Amino acid sequence: MKSFLLIGAVLGMANACNKATPPTTGSATSGTGYQITGQLTNAPAGAKVYLAELGDTQFISRDTAAVDDKGEFKFTGTVPEAGLYQVKVNDQNQVLVALANGSSLSLTGDAQKLSDSYTVKGSKDSEVLQQLSRTMTQSKTQMGRLEQRYNQNAQAGRSDSMQVLEKQFYALQARSTEGVKGLVRQNPGSVVSGFAVANLINPDEQFAFADSMTTIFKTTQPESRYTKALVAKLEPMRSTAVGVQAPEISLAAPDGKPVALSSLRGKYVLIDFWASWCGPCRRENPNVVKAYNKFKGKGFEIYGVSFDQDREKWLKAIQADGLVWKHVSDLKGWESAAGQTYSIKSIPASILLDPQGRIIGKNLRGEALEAKLASVLK
Repeated sequence: MKSFLLIGAVLGMANACNKATPPTTGSATSGTGYQITGQLTNAPAGAKVYLAELGDTQFISRDTAAVDDKGEFKFTGTVPEAGLYQVKVNDQNQVLVALANGSSLSLTGDAQKLSDSYTVKGSKDSEVLQQLSRTMTQSKTQMGRLEQRYNQNAQAGRSDSMQVLEKQFYALQARSTEGVKGLVRQNPGSVVSGFAVANLINPDEQFAFADSMTTIFKTTQPESRYTKALVAKLEPMRSTAVGVQAPEISLAAPDGKPVALSSLRGKYVLIDFWASWCGPCRRENPNVVKAYNKFKGKGFEIYGVSFDQDREKWLKAIQADGLVWKHVSDLKGWESAAGQTYSIKSIPASILLDPQGRIIGKNLRGEALEAKLASVLK
C-alpha cells in the first residue's frame, strides 16, 4: 500500500526550520500587513509561540511571540505573497494558517492539544485550511491503522486479509481525494486550493482535474507560487496524460531484437514498469499475472519495461515470477529511455492503453486493474 497523505509530511516538518528571518514590519489595521491575535489555555506566562512560513521543503522561521498572563499573544508583519504558515507552541502542538497582507486572524485553543482544539476566525482561507487539515488528519489516522494491520497480516502470511485491507485502504484513499477535490471546487480563489492541488492531488491519476483547476488558478491567483508550481509540474505530463496517444517505445527484448509498443496495437495493453531489484514490483507481480491469465484471451496484452541494469537478474526474475508476456529493456536502470519518455519517478508504475494506443488508465493495481479490464473487455 502506498500512502499519499502529503499533508502529514507537511505537519511533520515541525523540526525542519531554517535560521529565523525577522518579519517585515507592517500593520494589518493599516491594510499593509497581517495580524494574528491568539489566546491559549494551559500556556504559562512567558511561553513562546513560533511563526514559520511553509517553504518548498521545510518551514522557515519568521517570528516569535510570548504568551502573557492571560494566555494572549500577537504577531504582526507583512508577507511577500499569500501562503501557508505554521503557528507552533512545540513539536506536538502546531497548526497551519493562511496569511496574506490585510489578514486579521484570531486563533484560540488549548496549548497542550492545539491541533485538536484550535479555532481560527477572520480569514476564509484559514477556515478552509482548518477544514482541510482536520479532514486529512482524520484520514491519515485511519490509513495508518489500516497500514499497521496490513503489515501485521503480511508478517503472518495472511494474504486474504491483506487483500481485504488493501481494498479498504484504497477506498479510503479515494474518498479522501474526492473530499479534497470537493473543497477545492468550492473555493477556487483560495490559496489553500492551490496548495491542495499542488501537494495533495496525484496528477498522474487526476490530471484532468488538476489541469482544469490550474486553468482557473491562472485567473484567480496567477502570481501564486502554487499556481506556478502546478504549471511547471503539469506541462511535461501532457504527452502522457489520460486520453492522449501513448508515445512510442521500442527497446530490446530478451533475445536482443527490438519490440515496438505499437506492434501490439489492436489490443488493450498494460505498459508495466518494473525491475528485478524492486521489492514492491515483485510483490505486485502475482496480481499482474492473475490479471493476465484472466484476460489474455480477450484482447489483453502486457508490455513489460524493466529498469534493470543486470541482464541475468532481469531474465531470472521474469522466469521466477512467471511473467510470460512481452518484455523489453535497455538495461539503463533509472535512465531508461522509456522511463524518461513517460516521466516515471517510482516503480511499480503502469499505464493502460486502448486498442488505438490511447492512454485510458494509470497505476492500476490488484482489483482495480481487474475491474478496469472487466469493464472494457465485456
